[in-house]
Amino acid sequence: MSVYKFIELVGTSEKSWEDAVAQIVATASKSLKDLRVAEVKEMDAKIEDGKIIMYRVKVSLSFKYRQG
Repeated sequence: MSVYKFIELVGTSEKSWEDAVAQIVATASKSLKDLRVAEVKEMDAKIEDGKIIMYRVKVSLSFKYRQG
């Protein structure tokens, strides 16, 4: 039997939403083991002078829960 925990994280990138998600996963994988699914919940972008300068995503990230 497996049990999974979900957490929400927010990441940003100057490149793209995809890069923001990749940064979330890379950072989370340094301290969390057995990451399973990253589900994008929200996406937005910061705009200045008519151009996107920052992409932001909110992600629900699941990982295998281990007691002990």
